[in-house]
Amino acid sequence: MNPIEPEAFAALVDSAFDALPEEMVTMLDNVMIQVDDETDGDLLGLYEGTPLTERFDYGDMALPDVVTLYRLPLCDYARDLDDLRHEINVTLVHELAHHLGIDDDRLHELGWG
Repeated sequence: MNPIEPEAFAALVDSAFDALPEEMVTMLDNVMIQVDDETDGDLLGLYEGTPLTERFDYGDMALPDVVTLYRLPLCDYARDLDDLRHEINVTLVHELAHHLGIDDDRLHELGWG
């Protein structure tokens, strides 16, 4: 599909976050969600940080983990607006799951790969 404007895309990301299960949201700790236009590879999203399961000596001044959703690749991947909403949701859950310490193999088993 043709790319949608950054503001409209950000609104879809906000809606996807608002739709997350409360149990998941309450587990998140010091993580930031951002949107970037594109990436060097073929990624739809990326998690950068230290998963909660690996935080042993994590200080109060630590920078937040970052989940990035890539607007242009997601728009290219989606067939239409409904599919884009779905792909944003899947990508957001997938990357936040990495923050929670869930690896790709387990995500595939759960249907979020």
